Amino acid sequence: MDQALLPDILTQHLTQVGLTASSLSTALRPVVKTLTARTDAGGAAYYQLEEAAPGGYGARVTDGAAPGVLPDAVLRDLRRTDDLLSVPGSTRHPDLLIAPIRERDDALLGALLLARDTYSDWTASERTLLHTLAGLVALVAARLHAEARERNAHEQALRTLGLALEARDLETFGHTDRVTQLATQVGRAMRLPPDTLDALRWGAYLHDIGKLTLPDDLLHHPGPLTPAMCERMREHVGEGLRIAQQLPFLPREALDVIAAHHERWDGTGYPCGRSGAAIPLPARIFAACDVFDALISPRVYKPAWTAGDALQFVQQGSGTHFDPQVVQALTQVLGQRVISSNDRSSNIHSVHEQPSGNVGHAARTAPVRLR
Repeated sequence: MDQALLPDILTQHLTQVGLTASSLSTALRPVVKTLTARTDAGGAAYYQLEEAAPGGYGARVTDGAAPGVLPDAVLRDLRRTDDLLSVPGSTRHPDLLIAPIRERDDALLGALLLARDTYSDWTASERTLLHTLAGLVALVAARLHAEARERNAHEQALRTLGLALEARDLETFGHTDRVTQLATQVGRAMRLPPDTLDALRWGAYLHDIGKLTLPDDLLHHPGPLTPAMCERMREHVGEGLRIAQQLPFLPREALDVIAAHHERWDGTGYPCGRSGAAIPLPARIFAACDVFDALISPRVYKPAWTAGDALQFVQQGSGTHFDPQVVQALTQVLGQRVISSNDRSSNIHSVHEQPSGNVGHAARTAPVRLR
């Protein structure tokens, strides 16, 4: 039997994986491995248009040796054909056999490719195999690409909601983007899976969305908050969760960030007094990042702290306010930023923090305000 022919059972397996997978890597790795296993190619790869780099088609999934990006000359020819494209080797790339992958509007979405260093004609069975798998890849890639566009649209909508709160509370300008970026970096350092990273980022955008329900005189109050004010301020967590639950596409872990980022490791936070690992990890990550950014940002009730002082404050809360592993990851991520800050200042500011879980609001209720 010709090895390049695809048995029915393998076709069914690849189809099932492709149509149920949640990522390109999961869906297409079995495809490129099948191509290298059943042809004389030294490598196989799937390329797709990179949204962040217009015009660039980078390798998204590879097995063996293959170019990192599709050369411009190859792309020009590929856009003009619906058939397999055979490209002789050059100093820039090996021999290639490429199948274009198109969207429904006929735009070039990507390409499935075979590569080998030694020139010889690609056999009819190799061409048939590539053509067959390209049909499956077109369905999978189009589905995942559409889902990615939908996720991007959701993300932009969530970021806009977060920025809407900043527009109302001018002293927090830039906080949403900064803390979201930092939380994402810490999540990566802690090796969160991609779906959990997305949820962390989405929850970060909306973490204080409940403050939209607070009256202006409370949100902009310049001095210490009264006990009644503190109680009303804390209600923003439940209000935020109620608002966010109206968005059916939000994953559970994003809601966890909104609901639990004022909880504390030792159980003295709010609204539920959860402690330790009972607090969802995305919320634990965000809590430390949120406090750090609040400290390095100027407020009406305090000046900005240096990054070094802010990090030391967070480190002092390790095991009480914050998850020790999160503090370790945050320290690793900040790195040179804190070293540079320490060159300018090394004084830790005094604060008697209440168990509110948020330095900004704790400072307003503390006997000594942040200075």
